[in-house]
Amino acid sequence: MRLSILFLFCAAAVASPPRGTQPDPRAAVVCGQANRIAAELTEITGLPLRHPVPCAFITKDKINEFLSKRVREVASPEEIRAEELTLKKFGLVPPDFDLAQSTVDLLTEQAAAFYDYNKKKLFITETTPTDNQEPVLAHELAHALADQSFDLARFIKKGRKSDDGSTARLAIMEGQATWIMSEYLVRKNGQTLRDSPELVAMMANMGDSANGQFPVFDKSPLYLRRSLIFPYTKGMLFQNAVVQRDHQFGFAEVFLHPPVSTQQILHPEKYFANVKPTEPDLPNPRLPRGYKGLVAGTFGELEHNILIEQYLGKQRAGELAPHWRGATFELRENKKLHRVVLLYASQWDTEDAARQYFAAYRQILSKKWKTFSMENETADSITGTGDDGRFQLRRTGALVTSMEGLPPELH
Repeated sequence: MRLSILFLFCAAAVASPPRGTQPDPRAAVVCGQANRIAAELTEITGLPLRHPVPCAFITKDKINEFLSKRVREVASPEEIRAEELTLKKFGLVPPDFDLAQSTVDLLTEQAAAFYDYNKKKLFITETTPTDNQEPVLAHELAHALADQSFDLARFIKKGRKSDDGSTARLAIMEGQATWIMSEYLVRKNGQTLRDSPELVAMMANMGDSANGQFPVFDKSPLYLRRSLIFPYTKGMLFQNAVVQRDHQFGFAEVFLHPPVSTQQILHPEKYFANVKPTEPDLPNPRLPRGYKGLVAGTFGELEHNILIEQYLGKQRAGELAPHWRGATFELRENKKLHRVVLLYASQWDTEDAARQYFAAYRQILSKKWKTFSMENETADSITGTGDDGRFQLRRTGALVTSMEGLPPELH
């Protein structure tokens, strides 16, 4: 699944600012620290600063204006509609959710700075508090160092072959920059993340504690909130695990041999062991004529964790989601009948885990719909009717499949 919030955030975080951005005299003071900070980051990572990084201020209004335009540039209305429908079909957002507007509002609120890897320039919002400007500058300069050695535009482009892999690559970019920024800050107190797991955990969890400062974020669906902070928090912990194993070379290793799934980010040992996700075959609904593929993709451990947490709680998500091995989905639409069918297949590491997920997904179906009635139920198969039509949920071995929104004529 192309994670909408991450995809758009990635585009926004690295794209060109809107025209009309005016120089701010305060920027000279803040940006004057860039060369000094970059030199310290080079000492931390071993990544060279090949040329200075231009720096400027930008207003929140300009960012909002830019994001609204950027959403239209990175995705067509039909692509945005398809992603929005996917989130709604899985029950990750409410039926009246507006993906494009919610994304713009959320990112405008969150924006503190961004590095443009096309223009090779970084920007800091003028509203960034003075005591946050140096950490923000260090984070964006970390992106610049990575870009000058590994070409971030090419790095992101190569990851688009896999939806879950794209998210993992974004976690590399943001997780590494967060680790480097944190190491830069703790070194001021004579400490280092390299020998303090407690310090790493504390720095990684800082992104989880907004303390009511971001009302748009606080009101957003769980999916958007988790997706937004994942690259920073879990990405940082992943980078730390690689640094502990590979030392300074670990900063280059993650770009030379990037992880291929959010599962590898969440469980670095799976990255080290090269455990790759499966792509299970989708169920065949044998739909009548008139249905066409709308969107298809993969559904990673991160998404399963969020889905289970949303409906069954954080503890259950933590118990079950790590047993994920791979998942695919597709939406097929009949525009004439105004009907969208969700086809979904997930594979688990054991039959027992699949049985547990089968039971969990049955609960999810009953909770995400206002209408849920069963026709037939066995230990491994359920058929019935939900809000958008008939459904069939089945388990075969370690595979769980679901077809939702089926037309009434299919029995």
